Amino acid sequence: MNTPIVTIRSLADHVGEQVTIQGWCYAKTAKGKLVFLQVRDGTGICQAVVFRGNVEETDFEAANAVTQESSLIVSGTVKADPRAPGIPGGYELDVRHVQLVSLAEPYPIQPKEHGVEFLMQHRHLWLRSSRQWAAMRVRAVIVRAIRNWLDDHGFLNVDTPIITPAAAEGTTTLFQIDYHGEPAYLAQTGQLYNEANIFAFGKVYCFGPTFRAEKSKTRRHLQEFWMVEPEIAFCNLEQLMEIEEQFVSYIVQRCLKECEPELKVLERDTTALQRVTPPFPRITYDQAVEMINAAAARGELVPGYPDPVPPLEWGDDFGSPHETYIAAQFDKPVFVHHYPTQVKAFYMEPEPDRPEVCRSVDLLAPEGYGEITGGSERISDAEKLIAAIQRHHLPMEPYEWYIDLRRYGSVVHSGFGLGVERTVAWICGLDHVRETIAFPRTLTTMRP
Repeated sequence: MNTPIVTIRSLADHVGEQVTIQGWCYAKTAKGKLVFLQVRDGTGICQAVVFRGNVEETDFEAANAVTQESSLIVSGTVKADPRAPGIPGGYELDVRHVQLVSLAEPYPIQPKEHGVEFLMQHRHLWLRSSRQWAAMRVRAVIVRAIRNWLDDHGFLNVDTPIITPAAAEGTTTLFQIDYHGEPAYLAQTGQLYNEANIFAFGKVYCFGPTFRAEKSKTRRHLQEFWMVEPEIAFCNLEQLMEIEEQFVSYIVQRCLKECEPELKVLERDTTALQRVTPPFPRITYDQAVEMINAAAARGELVPGYPDPVPPLEWGDDFGSPHETYIAAQFDKPVFVHHYPTQVKAFYMEPEPDRPEVCRSVDLLAPEGYGEITGGSERISDAEKLIAAIQRHHLPMEPYEWYIDLRRYGSVVHSGFGLGVERTVAWICGLDHVRETIAFPRTLTTMRP
């Protein structure tokens, strides 16, 4: 049968036409003279109905022989039916020809409860399940939205090194490597290099993998994750927050518009996401500590946690329960700004009349997903930066070039980082970041 090859995603454009779909069998039900094949092709899943009276006997035998994940080619007429199952659903194929390309062996992942360890060991196959497929497609839209917004707003993509001679986010989470006999590290961030780039290009971003050797098994942490880091010259903290809320809102709204079928597969309640539009509420760290300690005194429970809100001493960083409680007090993501200088990175500008706090900001997502972006106004004075490096007991030599930036036309500048995996988890409503990237690297997982 010589018919055009189309995708399942485009079936709505071919109602009444004869088409061909190339894909794999997601599931099969055989009832006498009827075989119902759930066929997936990477863009969606549709039902292909094989009636014995409509096909050659060899085709019907091929349909009957199909096993889960066998590859096949099916041709037939596209029919609209609102009852038809699938993704996005509403269309099915009245089959006239079935070609079995490769018969799959018994598939190890079945529609039953599998343990996380088993699924992680079979991640290369687990990706084929509808939920994992949906999450990866949402991730792709998020990545595209990130690039589109930044490119459309005058940011230049400038790549930064993955191998670096020094720490940027603290020395305790570095992956050390040997660089021809000299110690070097996998990048925790591209930010320091981005700061050099803004003096050439004004507004830049880097986008790539980053590495943190954190001894953490929480649902929010990976050893390797992707981060986009915009950096802007002539930009202070207040201007930075305006950029961030526009950026994050655009990403969320793009996903709501383009990923409706995927979000349905994930059973994501999008009510909270629909409210993600500028402006976002803003509170200081001081105000957040007051809120936390008042709730702790009342014995308030943290949403999603069995225990009350834990008290927080001023100067300590937030834990997950604190972030969850704060975010739950607002119906949109909330900015918390002016954190204590002692809990933030060395390069963050201290508040001139209050040096114990710095001009930093985190954006906390609702529903317990925690920090989505972290940023700050950067120190723009060379002497102040040298003092900060010394205060953090960092070696001076690896940062000489970074200090140099403040000697040749320094300006007020700011930037932030957005972690792709946490953003995917938030928008998809996933419980763990291991499902937000095709092949996650966790504290205990390096294979496949």
